Amino acid sequence: MSPEERRQQLIALGVESLADRPLEAITIEDLAARAGVSPGLVHYYFGSRQGLRSELVRTARDAMLHATAPRPELPPLERLRDTLDRFVEFVREHDGTFYSLVRGAASGDEQVRTTVQHARDVLAGHLREVVRELGVDKTPLLDVALRSWISFAEQALAEAATDPDVEPADLAAFLERSALGVVAALDPAARPFGAR
Repeated sequence: MSPEERRQQLIALGVESLADRPLEAITIEDLAARAGVSPGLVHYYFGSRQGLRSELVRTARDAMLHATAPRPELPPLERLRDTLDRFVEFVREHDGTFYSLVRGAASGDEQVRTTVQHARDVLAGHLREVVRELGVDKTPLLDVALRSWISFAEQALAEAATDPDVEPADLAAFLERSALGVVAALDPAARPFGAR
């Protein structure tokens, strides 16, 4: 393997490990054993346990953002629905990884927190774009509402996305109604949006 291929292999194994263990439990020694290489080689690529964990969270974040990127060709509400449908699907397929990302926000590692916050900012930006296209003016309170909804959605996804009693379409529709409800609450006199 080339050095870059080896590095990518180690990252893939580390992200795969997030499916069944929390980020804090992934160590250089554990990853080295899974890859069949020396701990020194893993240390060479990532510098430290902190460097390894930061890279794993960044890679998981990027995969999530890629899988849930809005389709700009869709009208605003349809784009929101499509994005939420794919978000629920992503969490159902990668629940351990998603949970590690959400937990990473409470990490003592500043790099991990910054990486997770970046994902939240991107997701809030997607929602901000939808509501802007629906005619909602940008205000400081709108930003508070959108960031608060992201935290709410994370919790709902972490709890319900893999619950066999919760249909994915029902969860996505619930998230859509809650997002639009939070925005509508900013101006009770405004007309309701067409949530499903």
